[in-house]
Amino acid sequence: MMDFSFDNAGVRVGLEIHQQLNTGRKLFCNCSGVAPPGIIQQFTRRLRPVKSEMGRYDPAAVFEGNRDMSILYHADDNNSCLVERDEEPPHHVDNMSKEISLVVSAALKSTIYEEIYAMRKTVIDGSNTSGFQRTMLVSRGGILNVGDISVGVQSICLEEDSARVLGEKDGVKEYNLDRLGIPLIEIALEPISGTPHQVRLAAEGLGRLLRGIKMVARGIGTIRQDVNISVRDGNGIVEIKGLQQLDQLERVVEYEARRQSGLVHISQILKKKNIKKITTDDIFDITGMAKKYQSKIIQKAIKQNNIISCIRLRNFAGILGYEPYNGIRLGQEIGQLVKYYGVGGIFHTDELPNYGIVDDDVKLLYKHMGMTKQDAFIMVACPAKKTAHVLDSISKRIYAATKGVPSETRLAIPQGGTVFLRPRPGSSRMYPETDIPPIIISKNDIIAAQENIPESWERIISKTASKYRLNTQLAEQLLDSDYVD
Repeated sequence: MMDFSFDNAGVRVGLEIHQQLNTGRKLFCNCSGVAPPGIIQQFTRRLRPVKSEMGRYDPAAVFEGNRDMSILYHADDNNSCLVERDEEPPHHVDNMSKEISLVVSAALKSTIYEEIYAMRKTVIDGSNTSGFQRTMLVSRGGILNVGDISVGVQSICLEEDSARVLGEKDGVKEYNLDRLGIPLIEIALEPISGTPHQVRLAAEGLGRLLRGIKMVARGIGTIRQDVNISVRDGNGIVEIKGLQQLDQLERVVEYEARRQSGLVHISQILKKKNIKKITTDDIFDITGMAKKYQSKIIQKAIKQNNIISCIRLRNFAGILGYEPYNGIRLGQEIGQLVKYYGVGGIFHTDELPNYGIVDDDVKLLYKHMGMTKQDAFIMVACPAKKTAHVLDSISKRIYAATKGVPSETRLAIPQGGTVFLRPRPGSSRMYPETDIPPIIISKNDIIAAQENIPESWERIISKTASKYRLNTQLAEQLLDSDYVD
């Protein structure tokens, strides 16, 4: 196990801030997302991937489609209507949301477009009833200054928030439509090469600028950070979702840099072994053999009519359980991948014999699959209808390990780590929205936005400290809290 050095990892971090707007209505209808509870109705959808206008499938959509999930929606008539159900076209774009997006663009010196076009972004994880999220590119470029740090702005978008996830069980995901359609501003910053603390300062500075505009929502869940992280020689960019706390942001950046550096080290070992792509000859159905195992986990899986499969990995001995850094293992990565198909996990040779699978069982498998001591295998149990997708995903992930860090989307967890969520989406997910006409931005709109740029954070602190006779530190803590509108 090696010692990890953040400074030597060549880490680059790009921030995307998603901030709800407090306009009193949703982006494409007059419903309020914060209305008192009303009558709850439920309905079910199944969402499937379709080809883009260029005839290509988005990889993230294909992955979600292969999970074969049903979506159960909870719709409250006080905070949702037929627009959220995708049973009625969107209404006109909320004018106040548009004005706020222009003010944010002006405050960040971003170049505002003369015409704003709505686009559809394919999303079939159930977070949107239509299978897409509406988003509008408002401006590009700009600069964020936070103390001694200057970070470039890539883009500023106005979009609708997703439905609120309630849970997932037995092949069914549940969402509430109260949050779906709430106006959201997305600010994407240029990648920076800095410490986790510097990344936090950039996120903190942008959050303070948004609060200075006043018309943004406050509280847990109203602002979220997505983080795009890459390391030197990783050959991929990983998007981290689900970050809501600044303390968590620092821990996640530190963890993800260590994880990716560990995967780079594993790939360097594998390149020396000349690993080949997995073929159908490397995949074995061992359900018949597994019926004799004493493992309670395997016997339970067989009783549930699961197929027990093994994937033979040539020249892979010791790799799946190898830890370049504490808690970073390729076997763990594969285990996280299969869990998103509803599969409990995997067994592999670096942790066997164990779990009721004895040494004689392992030796028989080696003989059955024509393996040597230099080889390894992965064992997985899953329903017949999912087996092909699961085995294909494992095979692709194993080969990707030889290249470095796979580009994927991961979910931040409270402890500061990340887990696999889905493949990273591609360009095929975007296409034009045909129900919303272009929004014309006049010179007067831009002038009005520039006149409403908020005061600097330092000026706001100074005025607050003077007004309430506070020291600078107390004034800053007060303004950072949820007690100030």
